[in-house]
Amino acid sequence: MTASTPRTFHVKSFGCQMNVYDGERMAELLAAEGMTAADAREDADLVVLNTCHIREKATEKVYSDIGRIIKEGRREDGSVPLIAVAGCVAQAEGEEIMARAPAVRVVVGPQAYHRLPAMVAEAAAGGRATETDMPAEAKFAALPKRRKVGASAFLTVQEGCDKFCTYCVVPYTRGAELSRPYADLVAEARALVEGGAREITLLGQNVNAWAGEDERGRHVGLAGLAEALGQIEDLTRIRYTTSHPMDMDDALIEAHGSNPKLMPFLHLPVQSGSDRVLKAMNRSHSADGYLRILERVRAVRPDIALSGDFIVGFPGETEAEFAETLQIIDAARYAQAFSFKYSARPGTPAATMDGQIAPEVMDERLQRLHAALQRDSLAFNKASVGRRCAVLVERKGRHAGQWLGKSPWLQSVHFTGDAALGDLVEVDLIEAGPNSLSGRLVA
Repeated sequence: MTASTPRTFHVKSFGCQMNVYDGERMAELLAAEGMTAADAREDADLVVLNTCHIREKATEKVYSDIGRIIKEGRREDGSVPLIAVAGCVAQAEGEEIMARAPAVRVVVGPQAYHRLPAMVAEAAAGGRATETDMPAEAKFAALPKRRKVGASAFLTVQEGCDKFCTYCVVPYTRGAELSRPYADLVAEARALVEGGAREITLLGQNVNAWAGEDERGRHVGLAGLAEALGQIEDLTRIRYTTSHPMDMDDALIEAHGSNPKLMPFLHLPVQSGSDRVLKAMNRSHSADGYLRILERVRAVRPDIALSGDFIVGFPGETEAEFAETLQIIDAARYAQAFSFKYSARPGTPAATMDGQIAPEVMDERLQRLHAALQRDSLAFNKASVGRRCAVLVERKGRHAGQWLGKSPWLQSVHFTGDAALGDLVEVDLIEAGPNSLSGRLVA
């Protein structure tokens, strides 16, 4: 490390939980080099923008952020922080970013961020560094051991995607599906628990596509991995996201009824209720097949909370096809869900399809979709009132003596009383809103 190497850093992550995990690992890499994390980016010598390419105008937002960093972080001597752009926008637009934004000194893709410290050192010495290779195995082998973590921690088990949905850039920015080795994941999970984690969320672009060989050489899927992690004594909760309907195998469905540490929550995106639209999206499942999966999961775990993803205004979507999406929402009764207006991603097949939907039509459909989803979210939370459940305390609330945590069904619960971060406490759920519940701590 040279004398000009940054001493402080700030990592800002956008988008999915995989990006949150990647951001945490980049921070660990930089800390291992002796740098100190800064709470605000204007106080940092190095600012890392860990970007997401899924949202509309994602690339333009990166340039907007770069401009703000330069303006807010300019020192009295006229110098500005060293700027690094990481993540999926870096992977897709790396050369363009370097050409268009001279202030950016480092561009690194999501499968190469293990090289971030070396690239920062190169940039600090006066150069510029770009790395967008995709050898994910090398990345995980090079990452440092996990340090102390919070009560809830992420663990990436699978990366990449082979599904090639016509609207999605993930196969191009994250590469082909890759499952991390079973033994590595069990070891990392143990380290997370030793560092303070009580709950682990297994992450992947298609997390339920994970497959590997256990310690006896037997082929296992995600259910087998969750069973192994369930043997870690101080680990009390296991979750996973994001799943694909085509990878919901019998073992994983049955695990929701047999694995007591697997929480009663399933995020399973459907995207549309129209079979024609699903085919145009290359989703490889039907609306009816999706609902049958939900029925099977509910049969083994009747109290399960379901979550989904929806895209409105996909090219060619008619009003009747949108009505089919509302029908699948009525049938599924989601506890929570995420919904988005379709936005064309450069290089994806859907971007050049005929029948692009007018923005005002998408806006109106999204409002109706939101109303249906919020109706069901509130209904699920109201049905929870009267339950007594364990809440994992994650942070302090806004009021004196108030705490915030998660129920087994991934609901946000706030309560007051004698608790501490990381505690698993018994709480009676007493009042419900669409986004959270009030609870009373059980003495």
